[in-house]
Amino acid sequence: MHTRLLGQGLEVSAVGLGCMGMSQSYGPNPGDRDDMIGVIRYAVETAGITFFDTAEVYGPFVNEELVGDALRPLRDRVVIATKFGFDLDADGGNHGLNSRPERIRQVADASLQRLGTEVIDLFYQHRVDPNVPIEEVAGAVGELVAAGKVRHFGLSEASARTIRRAHAVHPVTAVQSEYSLWTRDPEPEVLPTCAELGIGFVPFSPLGKGFLTGTVDTSTTFSAGDIRGTIPRFEADNLTANQALVARVRSLADAKGCTPGQVALAWLLAQGPRIVPIPGTRRRERLDENAGATTVSLSADEVDDLSGLAARMGVQGERYNDGGLSMLDR
Repeated sequence: MHTRLLGQGLEVSAVGLGCMGMSQSYGPNPGDRDDMIGVIRYAVETAGITFFDTAEVYGPFVNEELVGDALRPLRDRVVIATKFGFDLDADGGNHGLNSRPERIRQVADASLQRLGTEVIDLFYQHRVDPNVPIEEVAGAVGELVAAGKVRHFGLSEASARTIRRAHAVHPVTAVQSEYSLWTRDPEPEVLPTCAELGIGFVPFSPLGKGFLTGTVDTSTTFSAGDIRGTIPRFEADNLTANQALVARVRSLADAKGCTPGQVALAWLLAQGPRIVPIPGTRRRERLDENAGATTVSLSADEVDDLSGLAARMGVQGERYNDGGLSMLDR
């Protein structure tokens, strides 16, 4: 596994691991916590992954504890990213967005304890809070950096304007937003802004929540607790319409002797040197597959062809339901 630089010189593996799905959002959670700890440690020791993504709201709380327990023996070899930005009570009840400085400080202290670490490597604002000026958010994180509790500041699903305002107060190391072959929202403004300012970009759901692996079609049923059952893009009619896109990805993968997921990740890696996707998985074999995407070579023509798929074939359905869309900074 080779490495890449996000902003501010933060070096991470070219592909990271999104850990959310180990605690929520994709159906019944694994019954064996020790197995998930084993998967995370396998990511480091065998797959060469050094970049791990969690958040207090995942679970809530239990995902940070899982990641902390798994990585404690390997702490000096990894970069851990977590997030603030929601108003959670002690029982995990979610009362909406809250990025007030006092809340940011509370979350940092609690996350440090759950992760069992002395410093958070990368602290993202999970969603932009319209009630708190981003300058205050950046300033609060800057104080945590000065106090030695946080190393780097990040934003998630932030607009280009918000990124610039935050970066003017405290350097932004990374922006994390959904980005994949079928979700292209960051391309017009956010990616150019990140490139201009030297900020890394971390695509979450880089495999389209599983769609781009070619394993999801109209025969797929989503169990209770699987977020895809609430997303318009995964409704039957939209899945049918979107199959043409993944069929093209599969055709190229077959020609190259790799998997559709590896093509999708290789395309993302080809979009810029500071792009580091964080696909999630619960399985060791998928870790190996995702890490192997770094060895898939795409020609300039292949990259261009893939880049045009969404425009040529269309993508049907929103990427979030109305509640999720309402939290995006546009």
